Amino acid sequence: MTKYGVSMQNSKSVSDLMAASTQRLAALAAQLKQRGATVELVRGALPAPLARHIASAGIDKGCLSIGVTGAAWATRLRYQADNLRRRLGAALHMNIASVRIRVVLPGSGSSLTPGVPPPHRK
Repeated sequence: MTKYGVSMQNSKSVSDLMAASTQRLAALAAQLKQRGATVELVRGALPAPLARHIASAGIDKGCLSIGVTGAAWATRLRYQADNLRRRLGAALHMNIASVRIRVVLPGSGSSLTPGVPPPHRK
């Protein structure tokens, strides 16, 4: 106990903290790379006018989540969803059970996959 009534805990060394951070950053970098590849696969499986409006894509627990830049594009994508689910599942050798489509704000940092160019705007 210290004079303030708080017990001292064993503190971690800076190298231990850095190693843990490095592992987490490496995992995030790998996830980012995977999402970028998924965006490219989704865009490649769609007609060019629709592909330009794909802002993000990822697969988690058999669900393909796709972010598009507008409600009209989301509607058009929903017509393609079943075919897209099958094509991507075959290309990635995995079962994609569902597709989730969301409208995202164009140009918002949280919705665009870094390293992947933003959709073309006129």
